Amino acid sequence: MQNPISLIGAPTDIGAGSRGASMGPEALRVANIIPVLQSQGLDVIDRGNLSGPPNPWLAPVDGYRHLDEVATWNQSVHDAVYAELQLDRLPILLGGDHCLGLGSISAVARHCRDTGKKLRILWLDAHADFNTSHLTPSGNIHGMPVACLCGYGPEVLTSLSGQVPAINPKWVRQIGIRSVDEGEKRLVHEAGLDVFDMRFIDEMGMRAAMELALALVDANTHLHVSFDVDFLDPDIAPGVGTTVRGGPTYREAQLCMEMIADTGRLASLDVMELNPAFDVRNRTAEVAVDLIESLFGKSTLMRKRAR
Repeated sequence: MQNPISLIGAPTDIGAGSRGASMGPEALRVANIIPVLQSQGLDVIDRGNLSGPPNPWLAPVDGYRHLDEVATWNQSVHDAVYAELQLDRLPILLGGDHCLGLGSISAVARHCRDTGKKLRILWLDAHADFNTSHLTPSGNIHGMPVACLCGYGPEVLTSLSGQVPAINPKWVRQIGIRSVDEGEKRLVHEAGLDVFDMRFIDEMGMRAAMELALALVDANTHLHVSFDVDFLDPDIAPGVGTTVRGGPTYREAQLCMEMIADTGRLASLDVMELNPAFDVRNRTAEVAVDLIESLFGKSTLMRKRAR
């Protein structure tokens, strides 16, 4: 039985390099995320939007843009996501830019320590998001959340879960990656992240990537999906601030979501970087909601689910 769902809006672009992701939560609501999830027989509550500091749009300081504001937003996200997990609800964080995955996954990691669950994180993204203040070309913290979760970063961000590092890199599977900065490549390699980049998907197929990414997920696994909308090819999802050509097609993305749904283990979700300022008639939000519906069980035929 699927846990009841709580939607949490985080309307900020505090960690991004362009404005507009702050409008993402409302665009997803306009695209009918609530009735679409309810159509799958799910119990859905919309908790509304979190609040936090405005975006001051300043230059980087010591390699970070808006560090204090990012920390404040992520603390709010952490507290909200953790509260829903304690109520045995499935939190869906509606971003906002992907720096907020730091607060969300920190809360999930804390919950897994509380409950003795294994954690598996699927990071669906065009980017590895494994930069540090020394490697980043921009200072934008939405390029750093995975690194911070793995302990590379300032204490105000790395310690949100109550433990540093919040996660082990071995718990992460990155899918769809096709843009990694030079120094970032070395750090990804040194940390031992499992990355199924677009070359792997081109050569082996999305099915093989997902089978490997989901290997050993079992009844004691908390499966967290962090879905950056720029994971998708910009031909089908133009409404993001950091488009990278050559991403998964609509069908590849559907297969990815359906294979996650088949596990029956999805327990928390981020939907990040939707930027209506770059979209066309809310098309990207509608595609994202369509894929989220597949993540929660929509399929062409009735299929057996894992128990």
